[in-house]
Amino acid sequence: MPQFGRFAPPTHTLIHLSDPHLLAGGAALGGRFDVDANLARTLRAIESAAENPDAIVVTGDLADLGEPEVYRRLRASVEPVAERLGAPVIWVAGNHDERPALREHLLGAAPTEEPVTGVWEQNGLRIVTLDSTVPGWHHGDVDAVQLAWLADVLAEPAEHGTLLAMHHPPVPSHIPFFDILELRHQDELAAVLEGTDVRGILAGHLHYSLHGTFAGIPVSVASATCYTMDVSAPAQRVNGMDAAQSFQLVHVRPEVITHTVVPVVDADPVQTFSPEWVAQMERLSPEQRLEAFSRKPAR
Repeated sequence: MPQFGRFAPPTHTLIHLSDPHLLAGGAALGGRFDVDANLARTLRAIESAAENPDAIVVTGDLADLGEPEVYRRLRASVEPVAERLGAPVIWVAGNHDERPALREHLLGAAPTEEPVTGVWEQNGLRIVTLDSTVPGWHHGDVDAVQLAWLADVLAEPAEHGTLLAMHHPPVPSHIPFFDILELRHQDELAAVLEGTDVRGILAGHLHYSLHGTFAGIPVSVASATCYTMDVSAPAQRVNGMDAAQSFQLVHVRPEVITHTVVPVVDADPVQTFSPEWVAQMERLSPEQRLEAFSRKPAR
């Protein structure tokens, strides 16, 4: 796509999705949410929306009960899509995951309780995964050992900066009781991030899209693929619904990073801009484009 405005095309594009919550045997979550079908619809939408992404980042709660079979099935579902798109999958552990099963059956690693962390360099953009899970608990934390590891990783900046990917977002929730399960030791994390090249934090956990800042760094929470929270209700009454699932397109430019929420819906689009119209705009000069598209008709 040519440059129509002041910003050049992005240097990097990421797919950010979260919280599949799959169960063994394809069971319905809570007896009502067909989480396998919802993930499949999301993956189809990703293939339709994304062109040559640099990575697919899945920010946790991959399994609902940490069952080994789920990790094998999840890998079989997502990796073929990633291969067709030519993008690696970056898996993040969530509070519903079990580290030993995730490490063995999804990552092909030793089945230990060691945190699931990693560093990816994608054409000059660094993506660092943190493991905010606490074995046996649902709240989040990043211990001193992991913080020291992170500080060492960030000691040298990357060409296009760094994005952190973690499950528990370091921002308050719209849903009051969710803050019981918030990330602990946020001040210590903020101290590690101060003065580094971290440009953004990708997270999940909340089951609805949310944006904020932490230590001056933008935080973007992707909604869930399994079910979402009906935030149209008063905060004390918010509950889950089988609707409004989405993922995010993350576009990285030198000046700015944008996060586009992409709804996963079965709907017929209203065609406003045809390929022919776009091709016509490409042929025009910037002044001609402004005249053709910006000027209001005379009354």
